[in-house]
Amino acid sequence: MYFIARRLVFYLVAAWVALTLNFFIPRAMPGNAVQAIMAKFPNLQPAAYKAIEALLGVGHAGSLWHQYGAYLTDIAHFNFGTSVSEYPASVGSLLRETIPWTLTLVGTATVIAFAVGTGLGVLAAWRHGGWLDKALPGLMFLQAIPYFFLALILLDLLGVTLHIFPIAQGFSQTVIPGLNWPFISSAVGHSILPAFTIVITSLAGWMLQMRNVMVTTIGEDYVLAGQAKGLPGRRVMVSYAARNAFLPQLQGFGLALGFVVSGALIMEIVFSYPGIGLLLLSAVSSNDYPLMQAIFLVITFAVLLANLIIDLVIVAVDPRARTREVTG
Repeated sequence: MYFIARRLVFYLVAAWVALTLNFFIPRAMPGNAVQAIMAKFPNLQPAAYKAIEALLGVGHAGSLWHQYGAYLTDIAHFNFGTSVSEYPASVGSLLRETIPWTLTLVGTATVIAFAVGTGLGVLAAWRHGGWLDKALPGLMFLQAIPYFFLALILLDLLGVTLHIFPIAQGFSQTVIPGLNWPFISSAVGHSILPAFTIVITSLAGWMLQMRNVMVTTIGEDYVLAGQAKGLPGRRVMVSYAARNAFLPQLQGFGLALGFVVSGALIMEIVFSYPGIGLLLLSAVSSNDYPLMQAIFLVITFAVLLANLIIDLVIVAVDPRARTREVTG
């Protein structure tokens, strides 16, 4: 309980710092957000100035600390304001529309790459010097290629030339979004190529990390003792070597899982995928400050939550981590 309480306090403080920075940084930036919006829409009347100030929450109706208190109250009620670029749509509605697309695409691709890469890393280390271990440099070459460049190649080859996969959007414009088979099948078909690109460009990283830790673990005394007892090789590989080598891998997975919410920005641009990465690009290019603040906040909280969950999982799996935390 002490460990859990200590970690909760740490993440609560980190969340408060993120909220505070998210409030003060836009206000410390040079320039005036309201004037930038007024310049973008020259037909607006001067009377709209105060309305835009209220929209952005930067009006002069109170002190900075008064604005800060109102900002925390709004966040507590999940009120992120109104989007400037998509007016009169609320920021919350835009997030609800885009986050599921990103979680489905990037989240699924990340889990697949992690699971397959970890499994291949275990096999490559256990059969050190085998064909799978020798194939690792070739897989690393795929990871070294900029994934947007590889996405363009696959898009041109499999989409434009061979017409195997759709080339853009998250679903066909001829279907009606909803819980119906035409829409679901169309969404799955449109996500296969970008998901495949994410998997093959990140697979080698998971494989290499697991393989390196496994090579070290295989030389430990408890693994040698298991082999000396005559235990089956698969049991020694999984229960003795891989189980202990998996913990550092799990920590990296927690960090990657937290950043799933941020989306694959370039990937979503290449495939015109309606995820949060494409929404962030639209917000930055349109100087949509409420939307930018909300997206950055969602990404930060997702990373904190994912790392908290992974910390609790690691403690449940490996009690030594709890002991080290308490004694430290």
